[in-house]
Amino acid sequence: MKKPSKPKFFRHLEGLNISAVFSDCGNYRYLLEIEKNAIKRGKKVCAIMLNPSIADENQADKSVQFLEKLIFEKSTSYFKNVTTLSIVNLFAFIQTRDFEGKPDQVGPRNDKHLEAGIAAADIVLIAWGKTSAHQQRKARVLEVLERYPGKKILVTKIHPSRGHYANFITEFQS
Repeated sequence: MKKPSKPKFFRHLEGLNISAVFSDCGNYRYLLEIEKNAIKRGKKVCAIMLNPSIADENQADKSVQFLEKLIFEKSTSYFKNVTTLSIVNLFAFIQTRDFEGKPDQVGPRNDKHLEAGIAAADIVLIAWGKTSAHQQRKARVLEVLERYPGKKILVTKIHPSRGHYANFITEFQS
């Protein structure tokens, strides 16, 4: 019998301050906030992904590290002068394999953090990938976005865990 593989750990980029908001039980991560120290005032990006993995204040996962590089290191015109990346999710339940997206995996405080992240952002990055599942949760996010006409909304072509830097981002078409 094959032993399940453990998630691979990644380091956060140097020069970033990381904070996270977890549930008291530790099963849900509501927010991962990443700030670049080198710039004093700038724009804020809110990335909305599917569900959290192992990333916290001390370690990244593949998706988080990819977004850190994309937003803070690459010369992408969309992300000039960005100082803060806030990551929220459709579902707050922490799981690395075989995620199902059941209603109880949303997390009791997830919508509060999702809405606050969108409201505070200059740019919203829809980064949940191309999955056709979870239409109710996606519709919920789109309802929130409708409250902010004129807000810059971008979308990734695929999930950041499978990302590549060339032609990865497009503008959202409603």
